[in-house]
Amino acid sequence: MTAARREGAARLARRVAALLVAGLLLAGCASLPPAPGSARADDAAAGPIAGRLALHVAAHGGEPAQHHSSAFELYGDADAGGLTLTTPLGTTVAQARWQRGAVELATADGQRRYDSLDALTRELFGQTLPVAALFDWLRGRPWSGAPSEASGAGFDQLGWQVDLARHAEGWVLLQRAQPPAVSVRLRLEPPR
Repeated sequence: MTAARREGAARLARRVAALLVAGLLLAGCASLPPAPGSARADDAAAGPIAGRLALHVAAHGGEPAQHHSSAFELYGDADAGGLTLTTPLGTTVAQARWQRGAVELATADGQRRYDSLDALTRELFGQTLPVAALFDWLRGRPWSGAPSEASGAGFDQLGWQVDLARHAEGWVLLQRAQPPAVSVRLRLEPPR
């Protein structure tokens, strides 16, 4: 493979990784936390969720820092769903669709298929992201599958800090300090 081709492949991988990370971190975005006693099954039935995100991945291991911002629309849940990322003018940048055992990512560079969201994050981001936990985190609650610890206006779980200080206003902040450091700011639109 030529140096120019390797560089082009590396640029594509970084761009898709940024889009993917943004999508996966949004994969659980829903509305505000459910009222006490409400069923979690209602989370998936709430309909599409829209908003904006800003993602920053710190430079690490010779890779440059990544920055991405986008509008998004999300539907479904961790088992079956989809995410569309668009520019401020409404042009689709990436669209991910998944169901158990199959993930498809479509960008201007083509389509790619993966066995799982974890496989996709591992290949493009160099590590597996806790997708299952994100659905609860972004709804303002810890994931039941791992210990968590209250901290500040949120909680820490799986090496991530989930800041819910402005969750009632539609803001969520996710931060991970472990290299590469990742920060995602999300602004959710009110449910339609």
